[in-house]
Amino acid sequence: MIVGTAKTAIFKGNQIRRVIFNNEWWFSVVDVIGVLTNSINARDYWFKMKIRVKDESGTQLSTNCRQLKLESSDGKKYETDCANTETIFRIIQSVPSPTDLLKEGYKDKDNVIISS
Repeated sequence: MIVGTAKTAIFKGNQIRRVIFNNEWWFSVVDVIGVLTNSINARDYWFKMKIRVKDESGTQLSTNCRQLKLESSDGKKYETDCANTETIFRIIQSVPSPTDLLKEGYKDKDNVIISS
């Protein structure tokens, strides 16, 4: 297991924490959910979303997620649900969000550029 330096990506003025794990970027699921839904409590939204998707389709969204330590707003590092690029796109597609433009723009993961 190789864990690299954590960095923050900015999307629509919101921070999305990310870290290199096993030579690929892994993104904080809660941060992505927060950007997509504008939810006040993105952690709770993610928890309820996992239950809803499992009940509707039998799919467990968190199966391919990993708990990786990311820095929180208090400066401490906590284990956080993270997903690689492929998994985060699957999660994005499962979010019933008014941000459909984001979903359309991220369908082709090979053409996505995320600045550091």
